[in-house]
Formats: sequence, structure tokens, C-alpha cells
Amino acid sequence: MSEDLASDGTDNRTQPNHLRAGDPDAAVLYEVAGGVATITLNRPDYRNALSVEIVNGVGDHFEAALADPGVRAILFTHVGNTFCAGADLRAAQPGVPQPTLRHNFVEILERIMTCDKPVVGRLAGHVTAGGVGLAAAMDISIAADDAIIGFTEVRIGVAPAVISVVCLPKLRRADASELFLEGERVPAPRAAAAGLINRAVPREQLDGEVAATLRRLVRGGPNALANTKQLVARVPQMARDEAWEWTAELSQRLFQSEEAAEGIAAFRERRDASWVPPES
Repeated sequence: MSEDLASDGTDNRTQPNHLRAGDPDAAVLYEVAGGVATITLNRPDYRNALSVEIVNGVGDHFEAALADPGVRAILFTHVGNTFCAGADLRAAQPGVPQPTLRHNFVEILERIMTCDKPVVGRLAGHVTAGGVGLAAAMDISIAADDAIIGFTEVRIGVAPAVISVVCLPKLRRADASELFLEGERVPAPRAAAAGLINRAVPREQLDGEVAATLRRLVRGGPNALANTKQLVARVPQMARDEAWEWTAELSQRLFQSEEAAEGIAAFRERRDASWVPPES
């Protein structure tokens, strides 16, 4: 993590203008457009480390997005050349005052994985330590292929303990041992091959790939998306007999829902379903 506090010479402030809505000095920015809530980590000078300000801002905006019926999907992105460098090492220094923590990082990770709305990560920069846990908790994370991703905890004498809960289910044991123990940062395509993120694309294609993913997501029914997230989370943990029973009941309930009636009618009439935002 400490390696990420050094500058690599890139322009930390270069980001699309639409990500700068609201107070440009806030630790975390928030914008809603086209059914998508965008949460932007905005402390590039500190590599968007998980400071109290960042955690509070993420928690506040994430809860706002979940409570807003107009938000169909949630996008996490960032300003600067690092998506998130993990724990804020400055907080451990004596004499450095810290604001009050309103949100718990573990609870944020749990909410991302279990909430009813799909969560997407746009990783246009490096991701290390706790930042990897944040990216791994999301439903779909897409990185620029020149981004670097890694578990650097052992290099400063600690372990990727908490984030292992979200990362280990995505990794083969061989990959987990190598990535955790060596503490090396690897190219995004290697992280995608290991299953930590969904895919790595050329940098010039990143924004288009993220936008296309979000357009596809908001076309899904809200209830259907919520229950599909539950399928992904729960079925692998079930015994086969339990899974057959639970999924059959779920399927019957969904097919009998008003949302399904509208979706099927829209399909037959070759029109968008009522839940699809006009901008999509």
C-alpha cells in the first residue's frame, strides 16, 4: 500500500467533466443520470485511500443510491491514477486528527454484495489492498488493461484479512496463495484471469465498455435484477436438493409477478419495458 503513495508522474486530475458534478472538493462525488448513480472517489493526492472521509462519503452516497427508486444501477469510479490504495496509512500516525466514522467498511462491502441493485466498478487506475476488496465486491468490475492490481499487505507486515472474505470465493487456491503471499501488483489482465475482476480492456475502450454495460443493466427489471443477485450469492452455498426447491419457487413467483407481465408484454409488443430509463 505504501508504494502507492508515491507519484508516478501522471495527471491525477484528468477525468471527464460529468464526474465532477456537485462540490468539486468533496472526498466523494455523487451524480444520478439515466438511471445510474455515479460515486466518484475524489482524493487523488492520497491515492483515494480509505480515509474516514472516503468511507463516510461512499457510505452516505451508496445508501442514497439504494434509497432512490430512480437509480437502477450504481457505478463506482475515481479521479486520478489510482482507484483505491487501500487503508489510509496517515490515520495511523500520532497527532493526525480524524473525523468521526459513520460507516463501517465491512458493512459497505456486505451491502454492495447483497443489495438489490447491480454495482459496477470502473477501474481506470491502480487498485491495491482494500481497494481490491472494494472492486471484488462489485457485481461487475472493468479495468483499463494498463492498470495494476495487487494485495500489497504483506509488504508492510499485515495480511489481506477482511477483504479475503470477498476475494477468496472468486479465486482458485493457487491464485490466492500466489497473489496474497508474494504481495506483487499484477497487470489487470492477470487479475481478470484470476477472477478478481470481470475483464480488462484497452484504456481507450474503457468508458465505452462501462457505458455499454450500464445500458444493458438498466434494461433488466428491478425485481429481476435483485433476485438474480441473490441467485449468484446463494445457490453456490446450497445443497443441490435445496437449490432445486428454492429456485423452482423463485421462478414461479417471478413469472407470476406484475414485473414479468410487463416485461413479457413489452417483448411481444417490441417496445421498451416501463422500467427502462429513457436515456438508456
